[in-house]
Amino acid sequence: MADTSRKVEIRDIPTQRLRVRARLVGEEGFPVIFVHGNCSSSAFFESLMKTLPEGFRGIAPDMRGYGHTEEKTIHATRGMRDFSDDLVALMDTLSLKRAVFVAHSAGAGMVMQLSLDHPERVAGLVVEAPLSPYGFGGTKDADGTPCWADFAGSGGGTANPDFVQRLKSKDRSTESQTSPRNVMNGCYVKPPFRHPDEEMLLSSVLDTHVSDELYPGNFAQSPNWPGVAPGTTGMNNAMAPAYYNTSAFAALKNGPDVLWIRGADDAIVSDTSLFDFGFLGKLGAVPGWPGDEKYPPQPMVSQMRKVMERYAANGGRYREVVLQDTGHSPHLEKTKEFHDLLVPFLQEHAR
Repeated sequence: MADTSRKVEIRDIPTQRLRVRARLVGEEGFPVIFVHGNCSSSAFFESLMKTLPEGFRGIAPDMRGYGHTEEKTIHATRGMRDFSDDLVALMDTLSLKRAVFVAHSAGAGMVMQLSLDHPERVAGLVVEAPLSPYGFGGTKDADGTPCWADFAGSGGGTANPDFVQRLKSKDRSTESQTSPRNVMNGCYVKPPFRHPDEEMLLSSVLDTHVSDELYPGNFAQSPNWPGVAPGTTGMNNAMAPAYYNTSAFAALKNGPDVLWIRGADDAIVSDTSLFDFGFLGKLGAVPGWPGDEKYPPQPMVSQMRKVMERYAANGGRYREVVLQDTGHSPHLEKTKEFHDLLVPFLQEHAR
């Protein structure tokens, strides 16, 4: 991997919807927009952006609710459309008609929504450890069938309360399993990997804006196991299958080529996710689990693959790449391998 060591600039960009803090590489070249996931920010892409080849312009915004972008409510009943609209507003402000998108985790959900809303803006789509097209939690098969009618087990009430409180207090310790540092090093990546910019990445995690309107969001009580259902505001509700569903991507005509990169040992987005109540219940970590028939682990990877296979059957193109001995963040853990997959894709789709 050529280390071009391109300079990263941090800038505030006022758009028609909100003021966006963004990391930028270059002023000229075909635009590549990097979209981060939950409980992180544009900082997670800084090291990768530095290696962008000449001829490409990198833009990595802090999304609504994260980093140093203006705090505005995430209206979860719109699913990921607040984020899709924010990205289009940013592109309009920067006079960008089209871009290749590189989207991580929940960020992939944002850009899949953007691809449905404005397919003409997406020249190509790299999804890394992508959020299932049926959201996070509360569904039980490859077709996204809900476990309960109220989607219990998804939304704002599923976040660990101690982790949320430690985020809010900007805890940098290692004193608890739910300390943000330990969650980042234990779940965002596959241990024993430690990133050389760990302190910067931890600061990025701790810049998550904690509230009922942002992260994790509010929630409703439910008579169904595990007792919580989605609320109406905040990030975890925007990902809930009650409001978020991009399975229509499969029927998209003239949609973008998709490069899907994931780690074989992802603890967050997988068919056995340690953040999914179905799998936690099966492990005995959450009491009262009603069993596989009613509430199995969510098959997140299988859901994504089935939608992509339908996309291919309808004329779309996708490629799935699995990196071994890798967790939820291949671009951090296997930067060279990720870079070597990314650059040919950029060169092919920069048009």
